Amino acid sequence: MKKLVLLGALALSVLSLPTFADEKPLKIGIEAAYPPFASKAPDGSIVGFDYDIGNALCEEMKVKCQWVEQEFDGLIPALKVRKIDAILSSMSITEDRKKSVDFTNKYYNTPARLVMKSGTQVGDSLAELKGKNIGVQRGSIHERFAREVLAPKGVEVKPYGSQNEIYLDVAAGRLDGTVADATLLDDGFLKTDAGKGFAFVGPAFTDPAYFGDGIGIAVRKGDALKDKINNAITAIRANGKYKQIQDKYFAFDIYGQ
Repeated sequence: MKKLVLLGALALSVLSLPTFADEKPLKIGIEAAYPPFASKAPDGSIVGFDYDIGNALCEEMKVKCQWVEQEFDGLIPALKVRKIDAILSSMSITEDRKKSVDFTNKYYNTPARLVMKSGTQVGDSLAELKGKNIGVQRGSIHERFAREVLAPKGVEVKPYGSQNEIYLDVAAGRLDGTVADATLLDDGFLKTDAGKGFAFVGPAFTDPAYFGDGIGIAVRKGDALKDKINNAITAIRANGKYKQIQDKYFAFDIYGQ
């Protein structure tokens, strides 16, 4: 009889476990080289806004997050061959990318900016950039923008594997500047010792043809996961979790209009 009672209690305890214990983990691709969105802590763990948002979404969906690190230009190929289930790595929602993947609703939206030496004058026409070497991350929307908008104005566009490599060459004078997400540039470079003497120059770049409709989470074409994540985004926006994470990293509303 005691054995039956014990077995019954064990069965109840198993049934009461969180449902995500029996679910396959959600494999999320990320490049941990974009502070404050995603970077490595001294102990090697991933930290940042993207990482915290992803974990909050997994908690809301009652699934376990399994983070898979990948260089940015390899994220979509990894998604297509099912090495990962989703991409949460500050990826802009663009028409070109929509040909390959589906996107959730945005989870934040910021403009692109140009960083160069403090005091550099760049007008809306960008004519002053002729002959300048501008670094961009390979495979990013900023590379496409630079090649199609800046290169015709005489800019030498230099693609790099990561934004951190670009910062090193900007600080060393091997590049005249870089184009990237404004928040990324501010926190990842301008607020660091290496970024002293540099500043935002020229106009903010917001053309949806290049910069899309905000930053979203990419999933495979037709994957029902998209709707689940959208519901989770709505939920954490409503229950205050999104704002709690946002306020940890930013002093403004990063979600945008």
